[in-house]
Amino acid sequence: MTPEINKILYATDLSESARHAFGYAADLAEKYQAKITILYVMENLNHTSEVQVSELVGPEIWKELKLQKHEYLIKKIQTRVENFCREMSSIHDSCQLLGEDIRIKNGSPQEVILETSVEMGADLIIMGTHGYNMLKDALIGGTARKVVKKSEIPVMVIRLPKKQAQIANP
Repeated sequence: MTPEINKILYATDLSESARHAFGYAADLAEKYQAKITILYVMENLNHTSEVQVSELVGPEIWKELKLQKHEYLIKKIQTRVENFCREMSSIHDSCQLLGEDIRIKNGSPQEVILETSVEMGADLIIMGTHGYNMLKDALIGGTARKVVKKSEIPVMVIRLPKKQAQIANP
């Protein structure tokens, strides 16, 4: 039985491994004529830090700074999608449509990824992994591991090839 993939949730942290994973998301979207939702999760400051920063700069300025960060991230993601599409224009004809649904949410990355996948009715989650820990060559990263463990839909976790990882993290 061939899986039906209509909606792909691509979770990114804007890292090099996430950029590499986007190639897989774009390729699968092209093959299945699926829509991609791009998700970036900003981790919340703890309550104490949130209050301290708000008191330091003032609530209105703090609100404006958070809005500016949100807009900056949207533009950065759109630019990355456009650059990817330019690089891959000979392969992905409908590439420009890939970055139409960009979501930036606050919270715990694994929880927000899982909630968003349910909310949008995703058929597949695609994400990169770092594997930053003592056993990074043997295990996938913490967020990816938690998403794989708790997701009710398939999750494709893409590791940056070793040669690219060495270039990105000398």
